Amino acid sequence: MTTPHSATKRMYDAPDIGNLEASQAPIPTINGVALMDAGESLSDDELRQRASAELLRQAAMDTGLLSRDDPPPVAGVSTESACDAIEVLLERTLQAEQEADEDACRRYYDGHREQFEHGERVHARHVLFAVTPGVDVNALRKRAEACLLDLRCDTTTDGPSEGTDRFTEIAGSTSNCPSGAQGGDLGWLVKDDCAPEFAREIFGKPEVGVLPRLVHSRFGLHVIEVLERQAGQLPEFEMVRSAVAGALERQRFAIALRQYLQLLAGQARLEGVDLDASCDPLVQ
Repeated sequence: MTTPHSATKRMYDAPDIGNLEASQAPIPTINGVALMDAGESLSDDELRQRASAELLRQAAMDTGLLSRDDPPPVAGVSTESACDAIEVLLERTLQAEQEADEDACRRYYDGHREQFEHGERVHARHVLFAVTPGVDVNALRKRAEACLLDLRCDTTTDGPSEGTDRFTEIAGSTSNCPSGAQGGDLGWLVKDDCAPEFAREIFGKPEVGVLPRLVHSRFGLHVIEVLERQAGQLPEFEMVRSAVAGALERQRFAIALRQYLQLLAGQARLEGVDLDASCDPLVQ
């Protein structure tokens, strides 16, 4: 028998089908070097990650750390020499700041408590509009937006009941997730149950009810209702001091890297890729 939890697992173990809109556009390039093969499909984030890596690879060549004969990446995978050269480039270019002091760590801890909480649980249900090969993405988005508006305006939707409410009906007839058989109910979730982009939208927030926005994930577009929340436990600062310092250091590195990439992008010829929208320039 399919349970909401097993349905969730199957949905989040599904392959990433990427962004179909990208396959219809010209092949993006950095200074004439193609970032993907013809027919290859990438999400916007994957494309920006490849562009960032290529900017760094070419910068390593310009600084003499990498041979000009180094071949371009294949399916986004660079040579070992290129990876080593980029690592040296970043070590030389991004000057490490002094270790974060106590006050800076406490400020980060106070401002990012959700990062250090353990055990938060969310009971949610959703309607999934899956992005599949050949789907009209614009038409799919319009359907999802209409569904969101319908459920946001529905005054009878107030969580699962013995009867059948509007959310249950729509999930059962519309959702592309197996959980549709249970009215879209995903059961009680923890962060590890979900894809990261899905988890970011439902955890660490106070919202209860139908979320006022579509949630985008690698699987498609989601209309989500949070039914209940159980708060996690926040450890004392002293117990997570080293984790806080590490998170603060990673944040500072990411900011410095983003600024460096913006500098490189301003000096390069970019075709078909927008690095301004990038939040996480490289895969963590």
